[in-house]
Amino acid sequence: MNENVRLTAWVRGRVQGVGFRWWTRANAMRIGGLAGYAGNLADGRVQVVAEGDRAQCEQLLDWLVTGDTPGRVEGVTEIWGRPRGGYDGFEIR
Repeated sequence: MNENVRLTAWVRGRVQGVGFRWWTRANAMRIGGLAGYAGNLADGRVQVVAEGDRAQCEQLLDWLVTGDTPGRVEGVTEIWGRPRGGYDGFEIR
């Protein structure tokens, strides 16, 4: 049985101004079935919100933590919850 979830991840490091949001969106689309966004925060982090099947969200999280990302990821903090909906695809904010 597929479980739909909401992943919210805060990515810290050198992740702004290096194409990180664009690559995150591209990976979310490659994985498929995810809706949400990647957006810059004022403190230099990128916030990633993804809703969809848990397995797909876990794939995206794995890429954020260990993947060949643009820039340099120093750490990722994540929380899991219920999907809230309201997203039309996966956006860059």
